[in-house]
Amino acid sequence: MFIEAEIRALAANASLEALNRVVLHGITLAQLGEFVQAKRFLRRAARAFGSKDIVARSRCIVAESEIALVSRNLGQPVESLEKAIATFEKHGDWTNAAHARYLKAQCLLLIGHLDEAEWTLADIDSTSLPPVLRVTHELMVAEIAIRRLRARTARTSLAWAMRAAHESGIPALSAVVENASRALDTPAARLIAQGKERLLLLEEVEALLASDTLVVDACQHIVRSEDMRVSLQRRPVLFSLAYALGEAWPGDVNRDALVARAFRARLADDSYRARLRVEVGRLRTALRPLADVCTTRRGFALAPRHESEIVVVLGPLIEEQHASILALLADGEAWPSSALALALGTSQRTVQRALDALATAGKVQSVGRGRARRWMTPAVPGFTTTLLLPRAITRRVG
Repeated sequence: MFIEAEIRALAANASLEALNRVVLHGITLAQLGEFVQAKRFLRRAARAFGSKDIVARSRCIVAESEIALVSRNLGQPVESLEKAIATFEKHGDWTNAAHARYLKAQCLLLIGHLDEAEWTLADIDSTSLPPVLRVTHELMVAEIAIRRLRARTARTSLAWAMRAAHESGIPALSAVVENASRALDTPAARLIAQGKERLLLLEEVEALLASDTLVVDACQHIVRSEDMRVSLQRRPVLFSLAYALGEAWPGDVNRDALVARAFRARLADDSYRARLRVEVGRLRTALRPLADVCTTRRGFALAPRHESEIVVVLGPLIEEQHASILALLADGEAWPSSALALALGTSQRTVQRALDALATAGKVQSVGRGRARRWMTPAVPGFTTTLLLPRAITRRVG
């Protein structure tokens, strides 16, 4: 009955009031997990507006795109939002155009397109926007800065976000900013150096990567020193060897230990030792601009090109085979395997196998069946990345 009343109001051209109820009700349904019903409701509302009120119709499309982001259906929102942005700008609706751009930037962030997300934000003049959208803008700038390891930029943006949140008078917004700020005061990675291990904050990671230290970066599978880097992302065996040698520096690693690390073999027979020599030769060639891989009596050791350099390993907080999937699920939303595959740039089947392994270990759980199946983690740690029309939600509560 409620939905039918909304549709009749839309058909009667009660545009603004009815649209506000449409957006609010659709997002409420989405937050309750009724994604299919929410999208169906908003599509019927958009059809009710038709071509008579194209701006109002575009607002319904934006609301549907936001629900798509909440439900992590990441394949279509960008194209729909681009059309809505063009409509808003053509009719001078700059506030809704900015909101649609933020949703587009959020979608791009979720699939890891940082450059495109940054370009999308650059097209927005946030100074003239309402406080709620200014909070959104600064949080997105901060998230991009965190991913790019720019701690000072992130702190500045979060400070501006908190000011805008106080100005909005919405306590929930202040809580979101406070939660985001905590990410800068919690460990971001592990440092392994000369047999010792300690945790690093984001600022410390940034300083380490800007120094002349030779870093075996296990977060991105890169070996780097200052502005020079060698990517081993598509060469897992070589990176396993580099990781083991970086952990042992300035010592060496015996051949049997390297065979176990690189090939996961329990017994290092002659065939594995021959294969190890081949892979060490490939690693030596790959790392030639940065370091040498020296042969020792026991095995092999890593030697930086400059004698003054030290070697460290930068590792993730948790050593986990499927850490990238857990990182995406840490936002607390329920992801379909197709969206995880899109965000990670891999096949859906590969992601599904990883999810099955994580589910067996009790680290993830699923809801729904078939194409409606979604995955989530039991806990909700970390940095909030999705903002769902907090103004509309607050109005509903009031």
